[in-house]
Amino acid sequence: MKDFIRLYWAPVAVLVIAIVVALMFMAPAPPKKITIAGGAEGGAYAATAQHYAEALRKEKIEVEVLTTAGSVDNLNRIKTDQADIGIVQTGLAADLGTDGARSIGAVFYEPLWVFHRADLRIEELQDIAGKRAAIGPEGSGVRVLSTLLLGEAGVSLDSVQISPLAGQAAAAALRQGEIDVAMVVSGATTTWIADLIADPNIKLMSMREARALARRHSYLDEVTLFRGVLDLAKIQPRQDVQLIAPAAQIVVREELHPAIQSLLIEAAFREHASGSILADPGRFPTPELSDIPLADEAERYYKKGPTFLRSVFPFSVANFLERAWVLAIPLVTLMIPLIRAAPPLYRWRIRRKIYVWYRDLRLLEAAGRTAATTEERMAVREKLADMQQQTGEVEVPLSYNDDLYRLRSHIRFVADLLDRLAAQDKHARV
Repeated sequence: MKDFIRLYWAPVAVLVIAIVVALMFMAPAPPKKITIAGGAEGGAYAATAQHYAEALRKEKIEVEVLTTAGSVDNLNRIKTDQADIGIVQTGLAADLGTDGARSIGAVFYEPLWVFHRADLRIEELQDIAGKRAAIGPEGSGVRVLSTLLLGEAGVSLDSVQISPLAGQAAAAALRQGEIDVAMVVSGATTTWIADLIADPNIKLMSMREARALARRHSYLDEVTLFRGVLDLAKIQPRQDVQLIAPAAQIVVREELHPAIQSLLIEAAFREHASGSILADPGRFPTPELSDIPLADEAERYYKKGPTFLRSVFPFSVANFLERAWVLAIPLVTLMIPLIRAAPPLYRWRIRRKIYVWYRDLRLLEAAGRTAATTEERMAVREKLADMQQQTGEVEVPLSYNDDLYRLRSHIRFVADLLDRLAAQDKHARV
């Protein structure tokens, strides 16, 4: 170890300095605090937001879940940087725009349910004309979708007595006879959806145009609510029902750290990949229904899956290594010549400790040869004696001892030379 330190301390020091400098310019770490725009309290969006929040909290990320008015509000908060993540219904991007927002994929179906009073004959969208219909408040996702579908069916909103009620409030109004039709968007497991299906005074319209609508709009899909799937004992629903469904998609700020996006996608696979009442296993998460451009990290993930490092290491370790690996090439490029240069530099440093004496030795030899008096020659001889003592204290590795002993023998040679010259001078005077 001592020899290693002697040999490589300089390259190691340079490498450490290079690593410190490189770390200063490394890609930033993921944020420690995230804001999720959920939805109304008790709704599917709020529950889903909490699931994703828990997944992030397990990785030591602080999460705030906001109560919002729904999809439109969520998308606007993403675009204005008031939230980092939001749950947004597909189909809104055309009207609201997507600047600053990116999707990481759709995660579950949100069918459009068209409920109506059982005493009314409503078999297709055109039959809603002239009826009292709840289609959601202005700016809501259900209002956008209902308006689109009614318009495609040739039903003018002027021909419908519009109610701004949505969700559970619309369901309650329908059961109380305050409206004739409730067009609502919700997940299939919502309690009030099951209650409406079980109510003999309420009927659920089967969307016979569902396949055509799905072909016309890429963010919509045709889904089937199979007979008995909600309650097999009571056979609810009593028959297969065709529904048209947008999807809930996870939308993030365009600048959100890719590591956070990966965590969200992993959570989406754990939460939704097993299937649901309306979706086969493996259907979600998916980029297919998204109407907002896919985030780069999501596009990579859907093609290749989790990174090798993420599949081997915990999130924090994998994230550091993924950010640091880009430094490997310049560091290795720097390290190779340093390692190759270390042995020659080391040899030069060791031999310099020896050869530096030769200049003084040559000067002393010249001074001793040209000395005019015995006193001058003796002064040079004393300097040679000092040199002998000093070189005796020089430490070098064993492999360089031959150079050191050669130096000492050369000093001894010059000393003997001066002694002979001094003896000749003495003999000449005698």
